[in-house]
Amino acid sequence: MNAAAKSPIVSITNVTKDYTLGKVVVPALRGVDLQVHAGEFISIAGPSGSGKTTLLNLIGCVDTSTTGVVSVAGQDTQKLSERQLTDLRLHTIGFIFQSFNLVSVLTVFQNVEFPLLLQRKLDKAQRKERVMQLLEQVGLASHAKHRPNELSGGQRQRVAVARALVTRPQLVLADEPTANLDSVTGQHIIDLMKELNQKEGTTFIFSTHDAKVMSHANAVWRLADGKILDKLSAAEAQQAMAVGSH
Repeated sequence: MNAAAKSPIVSITNVTKDYTLGKVVVPALRGVDLQVHAGEFISIAGPSGSGKTTLLNLIGCVDTSTTGVVSVAGQDTQKLSERQLTDLRLHTIGFIFQSFNLVSVLTVFQNVEFPLLLQRKLDKAQRKERVMQLLEQVGLASHAKHRPNELSGGQRQRVAVARALVTRPQLVLADEPTANLDSVTGQHIIDLMKELNQKEGTTFIFSTHDAKVMSHANAVWRLADGKILDKLSAAEAQQAMAVGSH
């Protein structure tokens, strides 16, 4: 499949994002250009405060840019109504948040099933099959009836991953997906994402500080002070990090 011949699934053109705190305007992104094609496994790397989460929120239609164009799956997100944005989030995008964002009153099964209920595409038996299959993949099938407060941080993150993947989205955004996990669990999550990327052609964009996570990416976009520094291969990014840490 020639990705270059297809239009990008994410296209960001000269995007800025300013936050106003009182009378002060804080620029979070300053003129970012970025393209991601379907099937890519991309890492956005950079120190805290570099704009990684802001960028993911714009792509995920959780926030809007101050200027510039954010296009997802061929649609200019600025031109979409609230309803259309909700549809795009529900049917095209999966989001793995750093803070899990699980619903505390729902069981693990119900948390993962929730996006499928909103989509209204599958019947009860199909939903159950899809949810249990994913819980199996993330190693939590035996915890289907637990509530989030009965789980460890690592287990909650795995529930969040299952929920993001359950609708088989074209695009998955993951904000520091391994930040709250031990290295073994973190590796398992990355392997799972990589497997879905290869089998289903799902596009992944994740922000990370973690060199191990970066090593799996097709490419690493490095951000600093709200600007893109460069786009590196995984090997180049690891080399740069090794140099930077000495």
